[in-house]
Amino acid sequence: MPPPLPPDPAIRVEPLQRILEQANQAVGRLDGLASVLPDVSLFIYAYVRKEAVLSSQIEGTQSSLSDLLLFENDESPGAPLEDVQEVSNYVAALNHGLGRLRGGFPLSLRLIREIHEVLLSKGRGSEKQPGEFRTSQNWIGGTARERRVRSAPAGNGDGVHGRTGAVSA
Repeated sequence: MPPPLPPDPAIRVEPLQRILEQANQAVGRLDGLASVLPDVSLFIYAYVRKEAVLSSQIEGTQSSLSDLLLFENDESPGAPLEDVQEVSNYVAALNHGLGRLRGGFPLSLRLIREIHEVLLSKGRGSEKQPGEFRTSQNWIGGTARERRVRSAPAGNGDGVHGRTGAVSA
């Protein structure tokens, strides 16, 4: 049973005020930069792909931004194809989620499952129940590579666990 409201002692928001001010300033700077960019969509295109590369590297992929761009233009990337496909899946999953949110779909478990399904639609993890919540414990064991992937940092806290094919509720 949670304690009654208002909390005693009262929550101090003053320490958070400085952080909020810094965040507002950063958003303002970003908004100012966006107003001078010749094509904001090109900036977002590059940013989404860079974020996908960095996020997938947490899971152990060897792909780079240039590998992804080559792959998207039907060229041969220098990294293993399955790694580049995984990064491409990150981009597709993000775009799917943003598109659904822009279309008025609520942030929900259903949306998270949809995004997870897109993330694992092709390549590694596609046989691991894409779009489904895990129903069993993820036990440590198996090969050294599997243990390394399982012990990798969760990254951005999105609840999706890389190649294990799991979504945590």
